Amino acid sequence: STKSLTPKKIDIGRYALLAVPITTFCLGTWQVQRRKWKLNLIEEVKSKSMSPPVELPDNLEDLNNMEYQRIRVRGKFDHSREMYIGPRALITEKDEGGGLLSSRSQSGNMVITPFHVADKDLTILVNRGWVPRNKSDPSKRPEGQITKEIELVGAVRLHENRPQFSPKTQSDPNYFYFRDVNKMAAISGASPIYVDADVNSTIPGGPVGGQTRMSFRNEHLSYIITWYSLSAGTLYMWWKMYLRPLKR
Repeated sequence: STKSLTPKKIDIGRYALLAVPITTFCLGTWQVQRRKWKLNLIEEVKSKSMSPPVELPDNLEDLNNMEYQRIRVRGKFDHSREMYIGPRALITEKDEGGGLLSSRSQSGNMVITPFHVADKDLTILVNRGWVPRNKSDPSKRPEGQITKEIELVGAVRLHENRPQFSPKTQSDPNYFYFRDVNKMAAISGASPIYVDADVNSTIPGGPVGGQTRMSFRNEHLSYIITWYSLSAGTLYMWWKMYLRPLKR
């Protein structure tokens, strides 16, 4: 009876090992699709970031499909309900637009301010840009707290889910660790519409605009090579162990 069980055990081991190259091949193919998706996303974001700004759509729900699209709005800031996202490093530009200059390594915060849109019963959230930590208090940058009606251009950004290692709670209700658009809108009374002001919208003495990160990790090619190499290697091992002996 022991001999009769041996072939069955060999077959089980054979097919179990064959699952390894099949699985890694599928993972490699999945990464091919992921890479194609990532390249299309990068091209789409690049196109939106370089296109002329558009007006706010009449149907605000359309903004859910317009992330990174540049829009133009006119209105006034409500500095009394200013909020912050931090800590953040400055994203440098060739032209800082006259704002607060800083070393790239210096830590600071993004200043998020409700913005009353002219000719609309609408208040949105505008990321005015970056300030060094010692200028987070608005009383230390009064020249940047503009009160007149202005026009600005910025990129639409959507709500961000809490990153894995971000704190779950915040000691200051006006200080955030990530772009929690829904909560910011709730505590400020604004609509959950969020715009990153561009560098040309920087007010002298105020936050440095142009703080939209548009870099995407694209390591899918290395994953493709890894998975397909593992698939080829383990398939060769399987052939050497189970098929090659049969030819002798």
